[in-house]
Amino acid sequence: METTKNKIRQETETSLQYWREDEKKALELLQIVGELRFDRSIELVIFRRGIYDCRPSEVLNNHLYAANYVNAPITIDTTLSIAKTILNHKEVNPCILDIGKMAVNWLKNNSNNLSLENFVNDSLLPYTSSNNFSINARDVILYGFGRIGRLLARRLIEQTGRGEQLRLRAIVLRPQMKDYYSEAKKRAALLMTDSVHGDFRGTITIAEDGKSLTVNGNKILLIYAKDPADIDYTEYGLKDALVIDNTGVWRDGEALKAHLRPGVEHVMLTAPGKLMPNIVYGVNHETLDLENTKIFCAASCTTNAISPILKVMNESLGIEKGHIETVHAYTSDQNLLDNFHKKPRRGRSAPLNMVLTSTGAAEAIESVMPELKGKFTGNAVRVPTPNVSLAIMSLSLNTPTTKAALNQILKDASLHGPLVEQIQYSDSEEYVSTDAVGMTSACVLDAPSTIVSADGKNVIIYAWYDNEYGYTCQVVRVAKHAAQVRRPAYF
Repeated sequence: METTKNKIRQETETSLQYWREDEKKALELLQIVGELRFDRSIELVIFRRGIYDCRPSEVLNNHLYAANYVNAPITIDTTLSIAKTILNHKEVNPCILDIGKMAVNWLKNNSNNLSLENFVNDSLLPYTSSNNFSINARDVILYGFGRIGRLLARRLIEQTGRGEQLRLRAIVLRPQMKDYYSEAKKRAALLMTDSVHGDFRGTITIAEDGKSLTVNGNKILLIYAKDPADIDYTEYGLKDALVIDNTGVWRDGEALKAHLRPGVEHVMLTAPGKLMPNIVYGVNHETLDLENTKIFCAASCTTNAISPILKVMNESLGIEKGHIETVHAYTSDQNLLDNFHKKPRRGRSAPLNMVLTSTGAAEAIESVMPELKGKFTGNAVRVPTPNVSLAIMSLSLNTPTTKAALNQILKDASLHGPLVEQIQYSDSEEYVSTDAVGMTSACVLDAPSTIVSADGKNVIIYAWYDNEYGYTCQVVRVAKHAAQVRRPAYF
C-alpha cells in the first residue's frame, strides 16, 4: 500500500516538474516571438492562432490543440527549435510563419532525413531578403465607432507591430456630447471594456482637448464631423488613406463617394453594398481592381462565413442548388423591448424572441461567386444571444459523397490551400456558440453535425461564426490586401 502511495506521489511530482520545464520553454518561445515581431516584423503563429501576448499556459494549450488537429506529436521542444532557427536566420523578410504547420511538414514529409534546422532553413528560402520584399505603411481612418468599429480598432492596434502595415490614424465621430473630452472618455471606456469580447489588453490615454486617444502607443486622432464633406484629411497629416465605413448609414457606391476626400485613396464598407464589388477575402479578393476601383465592401458576416465552404464544395463536388438558413445573434438594429421598427417582426424584443427575418446571403453569394447565380435561397432566424451565429447549408450535389469524405474535404481545406485563414475545423461533439467567441477565422465547421443522405447527393453542413470578431478579422484581411501591405505567409 505504501509503495502505491509513493508511486502516486512520485508521478505527481514528475508531472508537475515536466509542466514547469515546458512553461519555461514557452516563456523562451514568447521572448523570441516578441523579438521577431518588433525587430524584424516576422510574426509566428501556431495553426493560425496568434501567440504574441499569450500566457505560457495558453501557448502550451495551442500546442495541444495543434497536435489533436493534425494528429501529429507537436511539442514545445520542436516549435522552440524552429523559432530559434528563424531567429538565427538573419535574411528573412517580414512575413507570417506558422511554426505549427512547419513542424507538421517536418514530421510527416521529411523523407530526406534533414535535420530540423536544415529543414527550417530550406522552408525559409522563399522569404529571404534576396527577393527584396518591402512594404509601406498605409493610413487607416475608421468612419464610425460602433460594435464593428471598436473591434476593428482592437484588431488594427493588436497587429500594429513595427507600424509597417496598417496604421490606425483617425476615427471620425458624429458628436453626441457638447464636451469633446467627455465624449472621448465615453468612447475610450467602450473600447476598453466589452461585455462580449472582454477587456482590451493595453492602455488608453485621452488628450485633454478630447481630440485624440493614445492606445498602446498609437496616437489616434478623433475627428468630430456630421458629414464626410466637412473633412479635409490632409489637414490632419493623412495621405493615401483607406477609409473604413462601419456606420451602416451609406450602402451604395454612389453615396460612399462622399468619403473620397483629400487624403483618401480607397473606401471600404463593412456591410454588403450595392453598385460596388462585394469582397470576401480568400474567395474573390484577387478580382478587386485597386487601380480602377476606389470603393468596395467586405460583404456581410454571413457571406464571409458561408462562401469559403461553398467554394470548396462547388470546386470539389459541384453544387446543383441549395438553401442557407442562419441562426443569427441579435444585432443593434433590433429593439431591446417591443417598439416600432420599419422591418417586419424586428420591432419585437430581441432578447425575448426568436425572430424570423430575411437575409441577403443568397443574393450576396451570387455577387461573390457568380458561378452559383440562381442556385440559392436563404432565410434567417434572429435568436436571443448577443454574438456568434450558425449557418446551416442544405446542398444538392452533382457528385455523391459520404459524411467522412465530405468532412475530410473541408478539413483538408482548413489545413492546406488558399482558405486556411477562413475555414476552421472542429470534430468536438461538445462545441457550442460561446466556443466561437473571438475566433479569427470566418467560420468553424461543426464536423460531427454534418448530414449526408443515403444516396450521397443531399447534404447539410453546419458552420459556426463569430459574426462580430471573425468578420472583423476578414475585414482587416481585405484592408491589408487593398492597402498592399499583406506579408507573405507560410500557412
